[in-house]
Amino acid sequence: MKFLTRLFFALIAGGISFVSAYAQSQPVTLDVKTPIPFHFVAFGDTRFHDPADTKPANPEIRRALVAAIAQENPVFISIGGDIVLDGDNSKDWQVWDAETSLWRERKIPVYPAIGNHELHGDLNSALANYFQRFPELQKNRFYSTRVANSLMLVLDSNLDELSGPQGVWLAAQLDHLPDDVDFVFFVFHHPPYTSSSGLKIYGGGHSARPTEQALAKMLEDRQQRIRARFIVFSGHVHNYERHEHGGVAYFVTGGGGARPYLIARAPDDLYKDMGINYHYLLVEVDHTAVKITMHKVEIKDGSPVWSTPDSVTIRVPAAAANAAAGKAR
Repeated sequence: MKFLTRLFFALIAGGISFVSAYAQSQPVTLDVKTPIPFHFVAFGDTRFHDPADTKPANPEIRRALVAAIAQENPVFISIGGDIVLDGDNSKDWQVWDAETSLWRERKIPVYPAIGNHELHGDLNSALANYFQRFPELQKNRFYSTRVANSLMLVLDSNLDELSGPQGVWLAAQLDHLPDDVDFVFFVFHHPPYTSSSGLKIYGGGHSARPTEQALAKMLEDRQQRIRARFIVFSGHVHNYERHEHGGVAYFVTGGGGARPYLIARAPDDLYKDMGINYHYLLVEVDHTAVKITMHKVEIKDGSPVWSTPDSVTIRVPAAAANAAAGKAR
């Protein structure tokens, strides 16, 4: 018994974590066949849950977003985590099944990142519910998606992004980027940059964590040596933010319906609205640029009202853009 106890604490000290029966195998790479240009939707923090319980999320907003996203007819939908309120609650997942049936009818794939709420409750039950909805992930908690001239790397920020199997995999992906990749999209739940605060003095929020700050530093260092443009989508903060650091564009897209957090915007924030920003992002990709437009929704007199208060175009470097344009002709 003493030996087992010493072994247990030695493993913990060495960084071994006993998380679940779901062990990451060789991460899957999904291949999306589509011509250029193409478009997809990114958003997160939907918290599908009993629509009669409006405290954790706004079901009216959530349904409006689902319908509008279907109308965009995207090549795929990227969800940055917190799909449901409690991952081990089968009833929450049944609400997801019912409210997103339109996407499946239209055969729109969904490529999710795992948020902290996906892991709420019994971990094995939570992951079983999650992977039942996304069998193409083959029980992988992090994975890649290749789509035309872009690569999407989906990380699990509940695990350390720079160490262990995930860190090794991420480094290998960046070390061996194909020459024809113009844009690399990173999707993970916890944001590296946010003007939100965990002090909750503005009605709730989250501060950036050291693990994601370290990840951002690595990405910014890499960006200086890589031609492809890096674009990051995160959630966790229930609002919208846009930042740029070291040549990397960062978006907080957590306005999918979860109870909103108000943000005291910093002077250098690229988006200034301090109110509620329920939204999704339309991401339009061509040979030389990505245009990202924030579609904001408000409910007025019982109906959704839409606006596009923020939009940005991100380009590959001029020499690479000219070469890509030449190939396209």
